[in-house]
Amino acid sequence: VQLVESGGGLVQAGDSLELSCAASGRAFSRYAMGWFRQAPGKEREFVGGINWTGEATAYADSVKGRFTISRDNAGNTVNLQMSNLKPEDTALYYCAARMFGGSYSPMSDYDSWGQGTQVTVSS
Repeated sequence: VQLVESGGGLVQAGDSLELSCAASGRAFSRYAMGWFRQAPGKEREFVGGINWTGEATAYADSVKGRFTISRDNAGNTVNLQMSNLKPEDTALYYCAARMFGGSYSPMSDYDSWGQGTQVTVSS
């Protein structure tokens, strides 16, 4: 599956932003989807994920209660709704896919990655 992220941009602290990840290829509904981010000088980290059935989600503690993941299998998309953004949320955000995965998997378990979309939050 090929993945393309969109929706990034420059926002102010406290603003909301929604990222989208469009998947091409077959059997999108069989893939668990994850969102990761990487800030300059830091390692890539897990943000949140949704399992392949869409019934389970998982979030990093740093975004829990502020970020929400959803998927639209008919449209082959997964979205990351981000609210109350903070400067520390500034990063390049990636989506990733893993067939029949759970809501959380280690980065190494994901089969496909997008190129990323930049989110910058000013204070």
